[in-house]
Amino acid sequence: QVQFVESGGGSVQAGGSLRLSCRVGGIAFKFNTMAWFRQVPGEQRELVADITSDSTTNYADSVKGRFSISRDNANKMLYLQMNNLMPEDMAVYYCNRLNSMQWVSWGQGTQVTVSS
Repeated sequence: QVQFVESGGGSVQAGGSLRLSCRVGGIAFKFNTMAWFRQVPGEQRELVADITSDSTTNYADSVKGRFSISRDNANKMLYLQMNNLMPEDMAVYYCNRLNSMQWVSWGQGTQVTVSS
């Protein structure tokens, strides 16, 4: 089955907002830490935010106060609310699940473009 289907990306002006969604497959969603990553072409993939099974959250310093990660266990969905977007936030965003201390295989991702 498909592990992740990311959506909600698009093109916005600086200062705008987007809400990313991730449909999660598998059977262990409610018990696993989930996360959003982002990657700029030619650069390393970066952890943006993660959320544990009991909804404890952590954020990269660059997005803290602007982004909010959440999960819907009943519907097996992961979300990333992104506010006050900046050009430096431009990237392809991916969701993932921590399983046996490793991130599972990556999905297609969803592209976020921010113009000044």
